[in-house]
Amino acid sequence: MQLMPLPQKIWRFGRLSLDLSQPHVMGILNVTPDSFSDGGRHNGKDAAIARALEMMAEGATVIDVGGESTRPSASAVDVEEEIRRVIPVVEELAKHDVIISIDTSQPEVIRAAVKAGAHIWNDVRALTRPNALETAAVLDIPVIIMHMRGEPTTMNHLDQYDDVTLDVMTELSQRVQDALNTGVKPEHIMIDPGFGFAKNAQQNLKLLNEFYKLNELGYPILSALSRKRFIGEALGGADALERAVGSVAAHLISIQQGACMVRAHDVKATADAIKVWKAMSQA
Repeated sequence: MQLMPLPQKIWRFGRLSLDLSQPHVMGILNVTPDSFSDGGRHNGKDAAIARALEMMAEGATVIDVGGESTRPSASAVDVEEEIRRVIPVVEELAKHDVIISIDTSQPEVIRAAVKAGAHIWNDVRALTRPNALETAAVLDIPVIIMHMRGEPTTMNHLDQYDDVTLDVMTELSQRVQDALNTGVKPEHIMIDPGFGFAKNAQQNLKLLNEFYKLNELGYPILSALSRKRFIGEALGGADALERAVGSVAAHLISIQQGACMVRAHDVKATADAIKVWKAMSQA
């Protein structure tokens, strides 16, 4: 493991901005009935907004709204249903001083969300859906490109790698290049190695141990490993709700290696840990 400095880059969204030279917490807001850890808990506008405001108070600077579960074997959600779940929440959140990310792979959903006030496109399928690349270029907003193979229904059978870290970097580089070739601005790209997506427990741990190598790609990095199965396995079989401490520890390991944003369920614990890490770093 190597300690890495964060990039000197600022994303601006009107009166709001995000300084990527400091680590940030992206709070997870699943407005779904079937997400692996918190499905159904915030499935409704009022519950979702209450949780978003709570996460903001706990230290989240970005709220990531998702209307489709991408857990292994998750069922697909049609575009109309995803829009029905997401847009009322975005419209209400846009009244507050918070940066809104949308966890979707559907161009129609992100277009509607940006019109409602969203700022960032977080795509676990790396802009592979039809017209996704072109939509990202036209919307001219930051986009998070994540590594995954296949779909949630097939990804667990696609975890064959020669070297997981190098293979992830190679495949991410190709997706980034496709985005650049289509007109996405390089300063709008963030990458995500996709912990838990088409990777087994040992591969996830190796990827975390070698996270610093991702900096060679030259883009800001998101670490999204909150409550993932490999954290539970490392803890001896802990259930999803018992993985907070393990997730915080793993997120700090990724921050030390260059992650400028971590995507978390347990926002307060994560934000507090980052405060201690920053105080230590500045001592």
